[in-house]
Amino acid sequence: MRAVWLRRFGGPEVLTVEETPDPVPGEGQVVVEAAAIGITYVETQVRSGSAPMPLPELPVIPGNGVAGTVVTAGPGADPALVGQRVATTTGGSGGYAEKVAVDAALVIPIPDALDFREAVGLLNDGRTALGIGRAVAPGPGDWVLIGAGGSGVGSLLIQVVKQTGARVVAAASSSPKLGLALGRGADVVVDYTGPGWEKVVRDATGGAGVDIACDAAGGDLGRAAFELVRPGGRFIAFGAGCGTMTRIPEEDVAARGVTLVPMGAAFPSPAVMQQLSVEALAEGAAGRLRPAVGQTFPLDRAADAHAAVGARRTLGKTLLIP
Repeated sequence: MRAVWLRRFGGPEVLTVEETPDPVPGEGQVVVEAAAIGITYVETQVRSGSAPMPLPELPVIPGNGVAGTVVTAGPGADPALVGQRVATTTGGSGGYAEKVAVDAALVIPIPDALDFREAVGLLNDGRTALGIGRAVAPGPGDWVLIGAGGSGVGSLLIQVVKQTGARVVAAASSSPKLGLALGRGADVVVDYTGPGWEKVVRDATGGAGVDIACDAAGGDLGRAAFELVRPGGRFIAFGAGCGTMTRIPEEDVAARGVTLVPMGAAFPSPAVMQQLSVEALAEGAAGRLRPAVGQTFPLDRAADAHAAVGARRTLGKTLLIP
């Protein structure tokens, strides 16, 4: 099979497509032939060696979200899974390949109403949106600031928040992304790469600021998002698009009376994460969550895909197609 390897940290060009032995399923595993593979922004940070998390030992096949067909079941795995359309995480690596071996307990049957691309668009990003939405618990009439509103996660989080009756200010970095956010239900959109974007948010919310801010950017933008939360509101950081997660000193939190919601509240256990993925696919099949697959690349062009995602030239979710 073909697989994308990361053998040294660096620019997109360090990703190489190589002929690799097919995976053999171990005890309790199945092999999935991939039809669509998800790419996340943090995977570009891992590739460059700049991710705000422990880096993997090299060499490694990156990728953590795949949809495809089960082609082999190993010992201890249900042979009835063979032939089923499934979506699955991979445990953090191995996804950028034509085939991947995963624990059979991780595979989620894809509802008939979804295709492979939609399933991958919901698998990880959908569970993130559902988990964050429940952790920050918006109520009817609340104003919620959502960063990266034109991304895969952001566009889904807008829909999750709107279902609670809350109002959304979506921040993004280009006109197409702002358009996607509006199309997914945002009440107000703002380009947070321009000057004065904070005033736009305050004006839209009657000067009081937002009740909840969901920060995907980190760095100075994350700090600015925190400052837009009214006293008594809530703030959650779920991304590091600027390179670092937002860190708010305890004295600033206390002075503002803002509650910092940890990501652990969204994902308290692996079992909850798995269940959220199941729910995300079900919500997609029911038409209540619409993933935005903005662009696809052949597996052989994984480096080009990473370059586009890293430069923020993409819209919604980016996929590799073997």
